[in-house]
Amino acid sequence: MSEATARRIEPQALPLSAAELTVVIPTLNERENIAPLLERLDLALAGTRWEVIFVDDDSSDGTPEAVREIGRNDPRVRCLHRIGRRGLSTACIEGILASASPFVAVMDADLQHDESLLPGMLNALRHEPCDIVVGSRYVAGGGVGEWNKTRASMSGFATKLSRLICKTEIADPMSGFFMLRRDVFESAVRDLSGQGFKILLDLLASLPAPPRLKELPYQFRNRRYGESKLDTMVTWEFGMLLADKLVGHIVPVRFALFATIGALGVVVDLIVLWLALAGGAGFIAAQAVATLVAMTSNFFLNNVFTYRDQRLKGWRLWRGLFSFYVICSLGAVANVGFAAFVFVGDAHWLAGVKGIPWLASVAGVVVGSVWNYAVSSVFTWKRK
Repeated sequence: MSEATARRIEPQALPLSAAELTVVIPTLNERENIAPLLERLDLALAGTRWEVIFVDDDSSDGTPEAVREIGRNDPRVRCLHRIGRRGLSTACIEGILASASPFVAVMDADLQHDESLLPGMLNALRHEPCDIVVGSRYVAGGGVGEWNKTRASMSGFATKLSRLICKTEIADPMSGFFMLRRDVFESAVRDLSGQGFKILLDLLASLPAPPRLKELPYQFRNRRYGESKLDTMVTWEFGMLLADKLVGHIVPVRFALFATIGALGVVVDLIVLWLALAGGAGFIAAQAVATLVAMTSNFFLNNVFTYRDQRLKGWRLWRGLFSFYVICSLGAVANVGFAAFVFVGDAHWLAGVKGIPWLASVAGVVVGSVWNYAVSSVFTWKRK
């Protein structure tokens, strides 16, 4: 190897400008907010070695292009452009994993978080015994700005619910504005659900031990540009996050919801069967109608609740309904077949349950439910 070649491949020393702090900002259609937010960060973090990673979920308004245009002249600004993936929590997780800084902050792009709090957060992590510093709306000096009573009440109720899964006392577990040490994040990252939009709550519920917290007050500001992302999907994601942390270690939350709707389907089946028989229909015809109604109700309930984040619409809705009919029909065959196998089977592991009708029936229901869930997840509600 020549001396010139050796010089070219010799590892370079770490640049003095390496970032001490990375600010991770998830974005979806926030183009108008990018430039003013960067101006505010530049002022607030003067004298700090910082960088910002915008994690964009394929915005349609040119947000990633705006970030990259600025980044061509400012190496502190980076864009992580995600295609085919959505979700605020997973965006934050991927943004943090894409950084190397010892301290990481998470905040929104809509200018509602007070960036002037960042230096105080960083100073606390540097010099005080704390693991996470949270920008809080619910400690003395904080506030929710001009929220109406309905939104304030909803936020307060969600905050109370979130304490069910928190491992430490915190006034504002629903905050989306916080800073933490990298080692704290890494101790929890493999247990994060990535569900929903409240990454701080996910972190607090996933850490192996209660973290040392500090909350700094700030006043929540009004959005200046763009549209709020709050909708019914946010409520669904929040509920799924709570459920995942409460029972997800026992059974997958989505399967539990699917099975619950399946149990309701049994009730629908029996009611329709009774009505059809009372109306003079023969048993076979009545059972056929009851089964069809139950499968239809299960499909639409699962589309609204279990798979709300992958909800089918338009022609995909009707194609999905047809595939659900086929899958559930095959699931019924699997149900009956496995129940019969358990009831009369000769395998040695069936010795304790052979010949017990209700156990055989339960076994069939479980197999049928798992079949319906697994196959419909792939074929009916497959991701785009």
